[in-house]
Amino acid sequence: MLAGALCVGAALSTSGCSSVGAASGAAAGVASGLVTSNPAVGIGVGIAVQAATDEAVGRYMRNMHADQQNLIAALAGAMPVGETRPWAIKHTLPIENGHGQVRVTRAFGSALTLCKEFVFSVQDGEGAKAHEDWYTASACQQDKGWKWASAEPAVERWGNLQ
Repeated sequence: MLAGALCVGAALSTSGCSSVGAASGAAAGVASGLVTSNPAVGIGVGIAVQAATDEAVGRYMRNMHADQQNLIAALAGAMPVGETRPWAIKHTLPIENGHGQVRVTRAFGSALTLCKEFVFSVQDGEGAKAHEDWYTASACQQDKGWKWASAEPAVERWGNLQ
């Protein structure tokens, strides 16, 4: 039993965002199994805690990505075609902070709305030698301002959490 608890503690201290749910579920399962002396209860509690934790982490990450997308879309909406400006966001928790550049490449409209295509970069690190990846996206003007309007190829940047 002590070895199991030590393994769970080690997993919690070294886990990243993608394994928080598994580590939380394992810890809750071990604790429940110890209290009830019933492994089935421990397994059930562990699965439920893992699912709830994965959902909470996923929701938080989607909100952080939406903050980045809304900031970039609003910036692109305010820019004329051809202009480049820096973007940066800092969250209360130091997760999913980002910075880079936005460059509007095209504006187009329809009877429904005005849209802009743009490229944006995400810099990994600070300074002139920081690695920079570029992505394309579009934003359209809505009643409450400019909003992200594309799902591809930004999926490459944000994964399935877009």
